[in-house]
Order: sequence, then C-alpha cells, then structure tokens
Amino acid sequence: MYLSKDFNKSIKEFISQTQLYKDNYTPQFYRLAQVEDVSTLTQLLQEKPFIQVFDTIYNQLKDLLKGLNPKKVFEDNELDAAIKNHLKGVDSNLYGVWVYYPWLEKVVHILDEQEYIQVRTNRNKHKITQEEQDKLMQKKIGVIGLSVGQSVSLTLAIERGCGELRIADFDVLDLTNLNRIRSGVHNVDLKKTVIVAREIAEIDPFLKVTCFHNGLTQHNIDAFLIENGKLDLLIDECDGIDIKILCRTKAKFYQIPVLMEASDRGTIDIERFDLEPERPILHGKIEHLDVSKVKFLKTNEEKVPYILPIAGVETLSLRMKASMLEIQQTITSWPQLASAVTYGGGITADLSRRILLDELHVSGRFFVDMEELIGDPENKANKIAPPIIEKGISFDEISHLTASAKFSKITTPAILTTEQLEALLSTAQRAASAGNNQPWKWYYLQGSLFLFHDTERSFSFANQENSIAHLAFGLALESIRLKAQTLDLELHEQTFPDQEIPTLIAVLQFSQAKGLEEKDPLANFTDIRHTSKNIPKIKKTIPITVLEKIQHATTDIKGAKFYYLQDEEHIKKIAQIMGEADKLRLFTPTGHHELFNMELRWTKEQSIATGDGLDLESFELTPGEDVGMRIAKDPQVLKLIKEWQKGSGLERLSKKAGLSASAIGLITMPKYNAQNFIEGGKAAERMWLTANLNNISLHPMTASILHFNVLKYGEGLDNDPYLKQKFEQLNTLFYECFSDVSLNEVPVFLCRLFYAEKETNPSVRLPIDQIFKSNNN
Repeated sequence: MYLSKDFNKSIKEFISQTQLYKDNYTPQFYRLAQVEDVSTLTQLLQEKPFIQVFDTIYNQLKDLLKGLNPKKVFEDNELDAAIKNHLKGVDSNLYGVWVYYPWLEKVVHILDEQEYIQVRTNRNKHKITQEEQDKLMQKKIGVIGLSVGQSVSLTLAIERGCGELRIADFDVLDLTNLNRIRSGVHNVDLKKTVIVAREIAEIDPFLKVTCFHNGLTQHNIDAFLIENGKLDLLIDECDGIDIKILCRTKAKFYQIPVLMEASDRGTIDIERFDLEPERPILHGKIEHLDVSKVKFLKTNEEKVPYILPIAGVETLSLRMKASMLEIQQTITSWPQLASAVTYGGGITADLSRRILLDELHVSGRFFVDMEELIGDPENKANKIAPPIIEKGISFDEISHLTASAKFSKITTPAILTTEQLEALLSTAQRAASAGNNQPWKWYYLQGSLFLFHDTERSFSFANQENSIAHLAFGLALESIRLKAQTLDLELHEQTFPDQEIPTLIAVLQFSQAKGLEEKDPLANFTDIRHTSKNIPKIKKTIPITVLEKIQHATTDIKGAKFYYLQDEEHIKKIAQIMGEADKLRLFTPTGHHELFNMELRWTKEQSIATGDGLDLESFELTPGEDVGMRIAKDPQVLKLIKEWQKGSGLERLSKKAGLSASAIGLITMPKYNAQNFIEGGKAAERMWLTANLNNISLHPMTASILHFNVLKYGEGLDNDPYLKQKFEQLNTLFYECFSDVSLNEVPVFLCRLFYAEKETNPSVRLPIDQIFKSNNN
C-alpha cells in the first residue's frame, strides 16, 4: 500500500507549520484597554480562524470576590452585583488580559497578574500565609534535570513556591520517558525545557521561567546560578556525575543550598552550603576521589567509583538493587516509576518551601520510604534464615580422640624433627581448598600426623557427603607426600582408619628413605603451585605436548582420568555453563550464604584478619562488577532475581573467565565415594603442579560439576524444581561438550588452563597454630 502524493505533501506542510513553534514556550499577552493590542489580537484571530478562544473571566471574578470577602456567603444576585461594582463600568472584555499560547493555538481570557496570583494561591492559606507567599515570590530556584525535575518544577509552579524558576536540561523527550513524565506523545522529540516551560505557562503565565536548553556546562554554570540574581536554592535532579559534582562545587562557592531527591525510597539529600560554607560536597562521600578527573570519564565502568558513593548502593530499595543487576542485560538503564517521581516532586517542593522560609536548617541524607512507612506486618516465613552450620572440632577433642584412635602402626616410624614438621606443615598450609576454607586440623603425636576434618570450615550446599572437603584433603595429602620426598622421607598413608571417628580422615606416618633412587619428578616443585584469576587480553594456544604432560601426571593416580577441550565452540559452551551454574548456586540460600558470608573477603584487611576466604581484589573486577557483587550480597535481592528468572549479569564473571581459557580441563574418578574424591584431589594437585611447571596458569571453576553430582547422587535439588530443571539442562550440555566422558565417571575437578599475563596474589592462609598442634612431649 502506498500513500498518495497529496497526502504526503499535506503531512509535510503540517509538520513544517508545527516546527515554527517547536521551541516556543512564551505566551503572548493582549490587554484590550490598549488600542494596539486590540488591533494585534484581532489580526491574529482573522489570520488564524482555527484558534480556540476561552473566556471564563466571569467565573474567575466570582472566585476573586469570594476570596476578598471570606466572611460573606454570596447569593447569586449579590455576587453578580459585586462583580459589576468591581468592574466599575468597564467592559469585561477589556478587563484582565487575553493570553495567546502559540503552541496550543488557544487564547484564554484571565485575570491580570496580581489578581490572578491572588485567586490561584487563595487555597494555599494558611498552610502558607500571605506574608510567606509574598516572601516565596521573591525567591529564585534552579532545577537541573527534568525527569524527576519536571515533577518538582510543576509542583513548585502550582504552589507558587518561587518567583523565578531556572530550568536546565540538554535532552529531548523520548517515548521511554512517558512512564514517569506527565506529558503527551505529541511532545516526543521536543526539548524537555520547552515542555516544562510550556506546562508552567499554561498553569501560571506570569511565573518567570528561564530555560537553559543545552543543559549545564562549565561555561554556563555561573550564569545559571547567579546571573540576574543569585539562586536561593538549587535542586539537582540530573543524571550526569560530572554535573552533579560541578554544580555542588559552584553552589558551595556561592553558598547556595542544594536539594536532591532520588525517586527511590524517597531518598533526600540536603546540603546547606549557605549555613555551612565549609561543608564537603555530597556529605564527603567522594572526598577520597579526584573530582578533577570526572569530566574526562567516558564509560559507565569509569564512572562507577563516583556513582557508588553518591547513590549509596547499600541503601537502595530491594527492587532497585535487583534491577541494577539487570542493566545492560535485560534493561538499558535504571528504572524510575511515575509514582515515585510524582511524590518525589511533592516532597522536594515541601522541603524547598521550608528551606526558603527559614524553617528547615538541617543537612544530610533522609528517606521517605513508602514501603517502610506503609506495609504489611513482617512475615517471618519470607525471611531467609542463615543456615545452621555444624560446630567444628577443637584440638582438645582431637587430643582425646587420637588417644584411642585405631590405625596400623608401621615398624620403624621416623620421629620428625621440628624442621621437618615445619616444612611439611608449611606445604599443607598452602594447599588449595574450595573457597580457601582450609577444612583441616593437623595433630602430631608419637610419630604420627593425624588429619582431622574441621567440619565447620567446609560448610557448603554442594559439599554433599563432604565430597568437596575430601577433594581438598587429597590436594593436601599429595603435596605432603611430594614434600616428604625432598626431606628423604617416605609417606605411609592410611585414610579413614577408624570408622568410629568419622572426622579422622587420615593418619600419616613416615620412614627414612635416604638415597631414594626415583623421586617423583614433581617433588621439588610443591612451592610453585598457584591459582590465577587473571583474564588475559590475548589468548594463546597450549601445545598438545604440554597438555599430554599434564594428562600423564594426572593419570599417575589410579582411576583418575584427565580430559581437555581446546575447540573454541566447546569452550564457549562450557563458559556458558560455568556462568549459569555460578548464578544458580546463588539462588540457593545456602550457596548464597557460603559465598558472601564465608568465602568472600571484601577488603585486604579483612582477608588478613580472618586468614581464609577469597580476597575480592584477586578477582580483578571492573568497578561495575565490584558494585554487582556488593548488590548481590543481599539475599533478598537474589530471591527476587530468582522469582523473575533473571540474573544473566550474575553469570558475567565466570563466563568471562571461561571464555579466556586456552583449554578447559576435567578430572574424573570411577566412583562417587570419599576415597575417590581424595584420590581425585591428589590427581588435581599433580595436574596443577605440572601445568604451573610448564608456565600454564590454572583457575578451578567447579560449581557446575559439583551441582551435577548433587543432581545425580543426592537429593539437595529435589525441593526446587526450577533449579533442578536448570542444572539438568546444563548437565546435558556439559556431556555434549565432553562427549568422551562416560556417564558412569564422576567429575571431581573442573578448571580453565591459560597463560596468565600477570600473577594473582595468593590467598591468605590461617596461621599454623590454628591448624596444627604437636603433642611430642
């Protein structure tokens, strides 16, 4: 279907006519007592016979007379007589002023300025007295940003909370703005300043409005604040971080108070630079940052360190936090609702009035949170209770248990010297464990080194039947065996020797092995094992010969198999699995608790103080990713994300890491039991050392396979159909990638192998005296 040429021509002509008034927001006044105005208005109406004319002057005069005589109750005839007397014989057409709105093509007959304001503000009394109204009409207010700022400006205009409004915004109205800005679709692509100025003029054509159509810049900020009279109050509702800082820096210099409403939880910021000229901007929340760099920031990542303290991420509403995790995933920007914007405008106008009338002097951040003020009684069933964690084992308990422990003693055990014990325990101390939880306690007694499971430290949703802890024990045991060879000691290991003591994992005894002819080729390299979380910018291919060396070292452990993927398509799929599995892990209250309350250390100081967990700095997060982690720390946020079935942003870190892999490595064992996981840990230690010895970095990423094991061998997912279904889908995709792996094999260790471009600092370990005790007396 094609439109006719005549139609297209007509449309273009109408658009052309409309463009004539696109930036017009100033009404024209005609006072017909003046001959020139009569002539001009008459000519206008003749040239544009389509103009609509509204004459309600008589109704307005009624309101005027009633307001002037509040004690009198007029009968209709009395009111008519009072109006006639008030006009003093003047024709009503000559009374007041005729106002032409070019953008509306309407002419309206209204009272002139003084009487118009008097009638329009009459119902303000005496919440605002006449003296206060007069005082407010002398005030100048500036509003920056006209989304929330539109609601603020209109409320100020309706209430006549000032005599002049200066409004600034560089943007035009988009269709997406109409979820929160009260305007019409015909205004799309019109400057926001023009829209607001027009709306104010339609409410009160006498209110002075000064527009800064290009927004605020370094070049015009002074004019906005002080030209033609200094502002009495600055209201900041803009999005730009640079302008937020610039306007406050200037407002502080000119001692102008600043007010901001954030339309989330009714967050209010008041900065009384007029009363506190030395007050730091933004309550001192960005004093640690170099504000001179702000104008050079381009990307959101660069702006995050400034946005974070300004927004106050910890105090955002639950839905705002959850939404922030979806930015650039399922939404383009943070959400704003008309309800919040509307009452935010009311709150801001109320505070403006009180500040300008010298009734409010406080500075600070405040909240008018409707959900907190008006809500149902708290439902305890909806609260996410922290999981119950089993109490760990103490050295006193270990001392008591070892006295009666059953195990086979070798004929001539070597009594270890202090130096030998220190060397072995130093190696054990550095052993890898899930989340660096270090689930062990070592106890040396009469030539035997006992390894106990400190169950409190290995709490995990995926630690089904202690499989994750057993893997860590295997890593530690293999490193001790290798280290012992460098000390001319042969290790005699007994695992699970006493079934009556389930926390006793192993008893290690040593014998002299001087002159050992064939030491393990990895024996001298236990100190080089390291974890790297680096994301290399350039991916390099690992030679097949190196991968074969890793495979050979891994399969030295009986039953262990090593598989690897180098194909880019398979790596992409595994990276997707890694990302989604780490997200789904957080959807379990236990998984969320263990990561954010047990594993992660938010500062270097915290990591040193606890001696365990994973230092957040080691993840090499971008500022945006760091904010995401801090938001995800709230379990209620994750509960909401799960309900929405969203959260792809939570996959980002692991997916990014997986995609950077040169190869994906997988270790399997033949059976799902404690001994196989210990042996799997030994295989992982050998794989790790061999990779590092060949300058290959390794990053364990096991969440997916551990949950696959829960799916296959446990019941932990049976109560959550959504998670169960998701992990089943990922499990199917996983085995499509690792097509050579038998479904009977048990995956125990998954990692990415790559060439790191820089080293990751090792995680802090517990002091020796917290994990080891000797009773050699």
